[in-house]
Amino acid sequence: MGALSALALSMLLASMGTSIANIALPAIALDMSQPVAAVQWVVTAYLLSLTVMAIAVGHLGDRFGLRPMLLFGLLLFSAASLACGFAPNLGLLVAARVVQGIGASFLMTITIALVRETVGAKRAGTAMGLLGTMSAIGTAAGPSLGGVLISLAGWRSVFLVLAPLALLAFVLATGFLRSGTNPVSLAKLDFAFLRHGGLLPRLAANLCVAAVMMATLVIGPFFLGITLGLGPAAVGFVMSVGPIISMVSGVPSGRLVDQWSARQVSTLGLAAMVAGAFALAWLPHSFGVAGYLAAIAVLTPGYQLFQAANNTAVMAGIPEQRRGTVSGMLGFSRNLGLMLGALLVSAIFASRSATDRLHHIAPEDVADGMQYTFLAAGCILICMLWLTRRRQG
Repeated sequence: MGALSALALSMLLASMGTSIANIALPAIALDMSQPVAAVQWVVTAYLLSLTVMAIAVGHLGDRFGLRPMLLFGLLLFSAASLACGFAPNLGLLVAARVVQGIGASFLMTITIALVRETVGAKRAGTAMGLLGTMSAIGTAAGPSLGGVLISLAGWRSVFLVLAPLALLAFVLATGFLRSGTNPVSLAKLDFAFLRHGGLLPRLAANLCVAAVMMATLVIGPFFLGITLGLGPAAVGFVMSVGPIISMVSGVPSGRLVDQWSARQVSTLGLAAMVAGAFALAWLPHSFGVAGYLAAIAVLTPGYQLFQAANNTAVMAGIPEQRRGTVSGMLGFSRNLGLMLGALLVSAIFASRSATDRLHHIAPEDVADGMQYTFLAAGCILICMLWLTRRRQG
């Protein structure tokens, strides 16, 4: 239990490191007298280092041992959090966020690689589901916790609070995580094994699924605020439903993987996401907020089902000396999908709804853009469903 708690807390911290900083940006801009565009690098630097380092971090885990690399990552994350909290200027804050993102890459990548040797193959799905839940909690709780901390102790507290939590995870990992087998000395990264076991289609599906989920976060506020005319508080409430569903459905999704099979649950998850994407294209158009929530209630559990099953299936077929590298590839594909979802999918939306004229945009243009985007997303997910099923069959 202690070992799994260490992994869960590590995943929580890495996710919270992204979301807790967002709410601090206005306060940082005011305190440091910096423009908003410059302060955005506080978030971007973290995401870039988290993504770029994922595969290299996994390789380091294979080469020097997964447990030592998780411990190193926790110490690095804690030290970088302190550096962020005490940074005297924006340049040093951004530099500290780069290092914090590297530490978070260790946390996200190594925790997934450690699941099978920590809980065993029979409970791997449940553990993957728990990590998905902790990721959702970290993402959802970050802004709320950050808002409270800023009001009580200023923006620096949103970074400083992460340091002792990382040290707590370090203590748990030190006391409960097994040392595991001896690491294998790998001279270089070798991706030849990617050709076997349907790994590439699963990584591609992981990227596309992440892009679709990011699309809901990018497009949802436009549709809810402009087309449906909801106020900021109401938009925030509606947008919080998805993360809440993620928290609730993560562990049950993992248990289903253990009871059935990763292949069956992965197919079920992708099929639910296809239904949810098409529902987002049509139901909000006709039923407003109720239609939007109904579609999210289908899409989000599908995402958790797919994540738990896909991660379990990918890691199950990988030799122990390659688990760190493959876990890094999972993280890289997910984070790349999130960035592509924010860039490419929102570009499709903008091309249909003319969001470059935001002050003059018509509500029906936003609705049209959302419909087109999720119709395209549904078609992409159908292709991923066919591709993964074909390679498994």
